[in-house]
Amino acid sequence: MVTDPVDASILSNLQIRLAARPSGLPKPSDWNLARQAVASPEPGAVLIKVLYLSLDPAMRGWMNEGKSYIPPVGIGEVMRAGGVGRVIASNNTAFAVGDHVSGGLGVQEYCLIDAAGIARGELTRIDLAIGTLPQWLNALGMPGMTGYFGLLESGQPQPGETVLVSGAAGAVGQTVGQVAKIKGCRVVGIAGGADKCQFVVDELGFDACIDYKAGLVRDGLKLYCPKGVDVYFDNVGGEILDTVLTRINRRARIVICGAISQYNNTTPVKGPSNYLSLLVNRARMEGIVVFDWAERYSEAVSQIAQWMREGKFRSREDVVDGLANFPATLNLLFSGGNFGKLVLKVADA
Repeated sequence: MVTDPVDASILSNLQIRLAARPSGLPKPSDWNLARQAVASPEPGAVLIKVLYLSLDPAMRGWMNEGKSYIPPVGIGEVMRAGGVGRVIASNNTAFAVGDHVSGGLGVQEYCLIDAAGIARGELTRIDLAIGTLPQWLNALGMPGMTGYFGLLESGQPQPGETVLVSGAAGAVGQTVGQVAKIKGCRVVGIAGGADKCQFVVDELGFDACIDYKAGLVRDGLKLYCPKGVDVYFDNVGGEILDTVLTRINRRARIVICGAISQYNNTTPVKGPSNYLSLLVNRARMEGIVVFDWAERYSEAVSQIAQWMREGKFRSREDVVDGLANFPATLNLLFSGGNFGKLVLKVADA
């Protein structure tokens, strides 16, 4: 049955499109703000009002030309972004007007997903009884899935082991550290600034946190990881990864989730010079991409939601208002200016 209470023809869609491939940190001229008329959904399609968008370090990589795990955003295309929204017009029996959904909605006010996209599973109904809309972009969304599966499947932590997490106050780091604690590990974070370190210890329950802005990371590792590191979940790369490699234990597992310190380089990415520590310690370094566990997302959502109900798991979001603020807000990720999962509010729910 077709339901279309909204006259799409009267809507105007503000979009942020990629105008140029950035060199270094994205600048205002790399973006183009455009307005486009909104079309009514054809058979099988759904029109969504975008409410919140997820801003993630991976977005910087999506702007670059070249082979990766996902095709780059094309010049002139709406910038790719995960988001949550509300169905305002539907020509698909699987989704009703008023349903709250998540998917790759893009940096825009309205998103039209066609029948083929829905058939590919690009749109998922979400339950606000389980978590808030921002939480569906954090612990119950892609960052939560990344931390949950990346730690448990690739990191394979065992009770009593020491798990080290960089970017500990960020979206993925929050999940990794809390899951590791629940699994009986000693957990140490790395974060930038005293406030973030205090949050990681006092609110997320980490055993300790190293402030990389206040001193040498290697000194913090000696203090807080005196028995070495069994699992390192890396979100930053660069010198911190290189330093951690000098402290890993026999059969350690290093999970490469991201390298935020390297994303805006104008010179070649710096690789670890201490990689022979992997050989000496018979250790493993493995890259992860969350899409590999897509068929199991519901498993992680169910478990994390249960932990949240039990008070064992927290989800902190840093919400910035206004779609037009996207370019400046995105760059907070690379300066450490956000505190928690960075979310852009597009419209009132």
